[in-house]
Amino acid sequence: MKEYAIQEVEQQKYLFFTGKGGVGKTSLACATAIAMADKGEQVLLISTDPASNLQDVFHQDISQHGTPIAEVTGLTVVNLDPIKAADEYRESVVGPYRGVLPDSAIVNMEEQLSGSCTVEIAAFNQFSDFLTNAEDARKYDHIIFDTAPTGHTLRMLQLPTAWTSFIKTSKHGASCLGQLSGLEERKDVYRQAVDNLADGSKTKLILVSRPQQAALKEADRSARELRQLGIANQLLVVNGLMESPNNNDELAAEMYATQQQALYAMPDTLAAMDTLYVPLRSYDMDSVNNIRKMLRADSSVDASLSESIGDYKSLDFLIRTIHDTGKRVVFTMGKGGVGKTTIATQIALGLKQLGDDVLLTTTDPANHLNAQLAEHAGIEMAVIDEQKVLEAYKDEVRTKAREAGVTDFSYIEEDLRSPCTQEIAVFRRFAEIVMQADNKTVVIDTAPTGHALLLLDSTQSYDRQIAHSEGDAPVAVQRLLPRLRDDSQSEFVIVTLPEPTPVLEAKRLRADLERAGIHQQWWVVNQCLILNHSTDSFLRAKASSETKWIEEVRRITGGHLVLRPWIK
Repeated sequence: MKEYAIQEVEQQKYLFFTGKGGVGKTSLACATAIAMADKGEQVLLISTDPASNLQDVFHQDISQHGTPIAEVTGLTVVNLDPIKAADEYRESVVGPYRGVLPDSAIVNMEEQLSGSCTVEIAAFNQFSDFLTNAEDARKYDHIIFDTAPTGHTLRMLQLPTAWTSFIKTSKHGASCLGQLSGLEERKDVYRQAVDNLADGSKTKLILVSRPQQAALKEADRSARELRQLGIANQLLVVNGLMESPNNNDELAAEMYATQQQALYAMPDTLAAMDTLYVPLRSYDMDSVNNIRKMLRADSSVDASLSESIGDYKSLDFLIRTIHDTGKRVVFTMGKGGVGKTTIATQIALGLKQLGDDVLLTTTDPANHLNAQLAEHAGIEMAVIDEQKVLEAYKDEVRTKAREAGVTDFSYIEEDLRSPCTQEIAVFRRFAEIVMQADNKTVVIDTAPTGHALLLLDSTQSYDRQIAHSEGDAPVAVQRLLPRLRDDSQSEFVIVTLPEPTPVLEAKRLRADLERAGIHQQWWVVNQCLILNHSTDSFLRAKASSETKWIEEVRRITGGHLVLRPWIK
């Protein structure tokens, strides 16, 4: 396996970095963009992640229309903000009619464009414009996409084909976005986006993984699904690889062995792919200087370490607190790769041992829950089968239309063919699962932050959307947001790592929850090397920076923090 270098990827105009949350997609995308710009090339770096952290790397505000980076000549960075994109999209549709149509008509138009579907397609319109814009193609030598964690990315990359097919079969030019959305005008852009994604001479997809079994399995799933979409020019990059063992330190030896075991058991699809690696680094990827060092030889370590981290709570303490206070809905939230699924499962197991009737589920399209473990412990699992709930939702809409006396089903069937319909159906199922908290404790492993925030946005806008499409809102939907806002019923546990990006993203997540009227208290800081007391100089160097971020979490939470050591 060779070490990663930009010479391996610079033949293509468009580069997509994707993979499981927390594997280092953003760091590697930034390092590649900076290295190319340092060679004198013009580079455009675009984040499609609703919870982008590019502003933390470059320490400046990043707009959705392009921001030159002060420290890197030739590099322009874009944050595709789905909420702002939806606002701009909505106004582009409604604006020309203000003062022309009656106020009631304007309100109705805004109502039609208020749902999460509008957020998704507006953001995708921006994405497809960057992928097909001839002026950008002339201006930039490379256009690099730092995508959201895998499940959301797969959804996004499916949209060009889905919308192209929808427009092709549409008779009325209407959709769940409303009659004035003008989808027909976008069909050429969508078709070109599909062509560019599938053209190996233009596009390379870089699957980023850690040398861990879960991350490699996720990369394998993504590789196969993306090939089905016609995106076959793929490269695997294993990030954070320990290059040599240290048998004099138990933790270092165990970490090295764990990585090697994961690589040895790599799925056949990945084993047959071109594969490169990036060595494990001892410093945080929180500055341009450190990002530049990521792709260079690095042997410097600072083994100084303060062992004092003050008082903290155990996960068992948190589980007991949730049980004693009678909370019936528990969310684990945070950046991808921080261990939300593990913590959600352990909370479910702990509550079950305390005598609670527990249901465990996930909102992550890339479901990583261990169903066998949960069922063995007597925990009920609720799986959101997207295809099944989609068909059930379609049947429900058709039935209500017939009961209402509708005779022309063409508009309704057109709406149901829209890619947005699946989003609505899945959300409905999520609300139904949460409603089961009436008689049991529901533990929910959420998708990575950006997708989870879109789900919360759906929670607030869904009443209007469902009222437009069906004329009423299901009881489960009506009761969802009030339950989430009720401190006596719901607990939102933020999971993070003692590193800058996960903590800074978690802070923004907490602020978003507060703005939604949801109070958040407990944080779990996972994989704290400082608790393992390693004697290895490299691992001590990595642990030395953790104290700063642990203390920051202590300050944010007022001491409501759980610390967990690195565990195999």
